[in-house]
Amino acid sequence: MSTNDTDRYEAAAHAMQTGVLAEMHREGVPAEHLDDRTSTGRKHLRVGVNSALVGQAAIASLLIAKGIFTIEEYTAALADEMEKEQRLYEDQLGVKLR
Repeated sequence: MSTNDTDRYEAAAHAMQTGVLAEMHREGVPAEHLDDRTSTGRKHLRVGVNSALVGQAAIASLLIAKGIFTIEEYTAALADEMEKEQRLYEDQLGVKLR
């Protein structure tokens, strides 16, 4: 990653974190859940989830653009993996979730 791209990523990630916090304040999330100094603070967790989703989207977009696979193949694989995750929870909980 070039310095320019690194700077762009860091600036956008910081802005996303600020947006998460602003949204949580607007939603009235209690202050104790906004504590970003702990790994269980809601802001910390939401920023982590958002960052993971952005990374996954970047990889998929790049591979689709390079012709490695199509959006249709990606969507099918995504559905397959989510169904695996569903079955995992069904097995752990001993219930059918759908």
